[in-house]
Amino acid sequence: MKMGVLTVLWIVTVAGVVTIASCSKKSESEPPKSVGVAERTGAAVDNAVEKTAEAANTAVEKTSEAAKKAATVTKDVAGQAVEKTGEVLEKAGAAAEKTGANMQK
Repeated sequence: MKMGVLTVLWIVTVAGVVTIASCSKKSESEPPKSVGVAERTGAAVDNAVEKTAEAANTAVEKTSEAAKKAATVTKDVAGQAVEKTGEVLEKAGAAAEKTGANMQK
């Protein structure tokens, strides 16, 4: 999952850089033009890159929070399992002692 998101971000970033580089002015002697299709496309790509980065950061934060919650729950369940195992062993030991005492009678 992490590798896929990073790969997509890398591809979008490279595409944005290529688009921006191809949209730059070639010389200073050209008169200023109104915003063209290439410039609008470049702006759209930049905007998409920003939104993708924000979405990726949000996903990472949510995944991190979920992992922390899962670790806490797992720790609690493991503690409960250890307690139950201890109780069962105590009961088995008590039963074994009782059986031994009954055998000696």
